[in-house]
Amino acid sequence: MSLQKRFTPPWHTPQGEEVGERGWKRKMPNATAINGASNNIGLGNTVKTISICDTQPVTAEGIRNLLDACPDLQFLEMTDSLPQALELVRRTPPDVLILDKAFGIQAILEWLTQLRAEEMKAAGLRTTIVVWGISVTEAEALRFLQAGARGILRKTATVPVVLACLRTVALGRSWMEDCVFRDSARSDRYPRSQLTGREQQVLELVEQGFKNKEIATELGIRPGTVKIHLKHIFEKTGVRGRYGLALSGLKDRGLVSMTA
Repeated sequence: MSLQKRFTPPWHTPQGEEVGERGWKRKMPNATAINGASNNIGLGNTVKTISICDTQPVTAEGIRNLLDACPDLQFLEMTDSLPQALELVRRTPPDVLILDKAFGIQAILEWLTQLRAEEMKAAGLRTTIVVWGISVTEAEALRFLQAGARGILRKTATVPVVLACLRTVALGRSWMEDCVFRDSARSDRYPRSQLTGREQQVLELVEQGFKNKEIATELGIRPGTVKIHLKHIFEKTGVRGRYGLALSGLKDRGLVSMTA
């Protein structure tokens, strides 16, 4: 049986100049790319542009100051509203846009949906999104990733972790801190080989965001049977909760880079 996948991670990529009414656009001299010695992630000979949409301008200023010391990462522009962030991406699309979770989960999900719709229509409009916040639950992280975000980051992350995240997503990979779902997923116990064929099918659909009724319809079984399969999967893998299963699956397939 072929299972239709819902999670299709997006792939991304672009530059700048002067000061706008609510943000900065800065021209930078040609920089020598570094090899990411601080976190072993290099961008080759290219400079990647970073913009930020944050509810607190002082936070954006901190990111600007941080990137000033990184020859391979160029701060482009900032804004403090989602509508302006969409206009920012249309006008001068950065390689990476940092989006503040404080705008609200539903508002961000709708914004990501709108951005992806515009990217389908506009050739060359391709910006990677990193959602960051003081705290991010595993459920929220999964929803953001499924909506098209490529990075999940806590605002309490260290400077090396922030830079590693930006460099990773700029290279077309995904990123999430392992602690986002550390409580529900124990990496030392994830023996998929112990699952039956049906349990592996259920697991794959859970990883793609299917709900129990949708899994039952897809596989031609009862919802109650799905619950039984999930109970066995939780017992065998040591992962607690369907969000933990989904995030573990993305990590297991190399779709999300994790850091402690």
